[in-house]
Amino acid sequence: MPVQKLPLAKALNESLRKALEDDSKVLIMGEDVGKLGGVFRVTDGLQKDFGEDRVIDTPLAESGIVGTAIGLALRGYRPVVEIQFDGFVFPAYDQIVTQLAKMHARALGKVKMPVVVRIPYGGGIGAVEHHSESPEALFAHVAGLKIVSPSNASDAYWMLQQAIRSDDPVIFFEPKRRYWDKGEVDTEAIPGELHKARVAREGGDLTLAAYGPMVKVCLEAAAAAEEEGKSIEVLDLRSVSPIDFDAIQRSVEKTGRLVVVHEAPVFFGSGAEIAARITERCFYHLEAPVLRVGGYHAPYPPARLEEEYLPGLDRVLDAVDRSLAY
Repeated sequence: MPVQKLPLAKALNESLRKALEDDSKVLIMGEDVGKLGGVFRVTDGLQKDFGEDRVIDTPLAESGIVGTAIGLALRGYRPVVEIQFDGFVFPAYDQIVTQLAKMHARALGKVKMPVVVRIPYGGGIGAVEHHSESPEALFAHVAGLKIVSPSNASDAYWMLQQAIRSDDPVIFFEPKRRYWDKGEVDTEAIPGELHKARVAREGGDLTLAAYGPMVKVCLEAAAAAEEEGKSIEVLDLRSVSPIDFDAIQRSVEKTGRLVVVHEAPVFFGSGAEIAARITERCFYHLEAPVLRVGGYHAPYPPARLEEEYLPGLDRVLDAVDRSLAY
């Protein structure tokens, strides 16, 4: 059956399986991705079916993993790298920023870098330090990288397929607290282009723009606001670099108000760039300042405090009320 109801993690597993079947140059690399199937079991069963030469358990050395992937890409392979948790990516940050992002430009376009770096990110699972961060803005600032984050199982399946087929390096942020959320996946119908936003819910009074784990929260906020007679549009951005500013502009020209929501700290976050661009583009359409809802400018707290740190329904609805009060 082409349409299945799958958890997001299983959709990623099926996507990787399809990529391995379709292209012998696709490889999967990472810590415990083979025999164990990954910490979140996203690669479960793939090494058994495709062998240790294509699903490779690596040493605990993120810089080495990404560096090896760059070398493999230079030799014509399409490596898919898993970084076990968001906070573990920083030993590989040098390789990603100084090599992976710049190799294509350094070679005057003659060298392609078809590398996907998968990173489970964000909070909400009660984890310890370095397991719940949202570092997407650090990578979005780097020219030469594409940054995407699915919010549902269908996008997880198709966006990973599209990322693997891309000749550009893609940092693929997976919202780990949504791994177990189920959704319909049509394995024969691509839902849209990789870097295009999607209207998740139509509305006329205000636009909520989000990506990854916060899309579900925004949909819940829109449903709650509807009970009070407010019509909220929810825009799933899907891509953080590039950002589909045209889609945001179309929505804001209709609603006149914008609230941007993400788990990462508001300070220097992706919402700041969106607020600046939309203020420039839509100044005469805006009925209120662009507002941002996100994490605090502080290290991610211990698990027992993370619900105070993470943007939730109350904080999103408060921003909606403040925007509509103008």
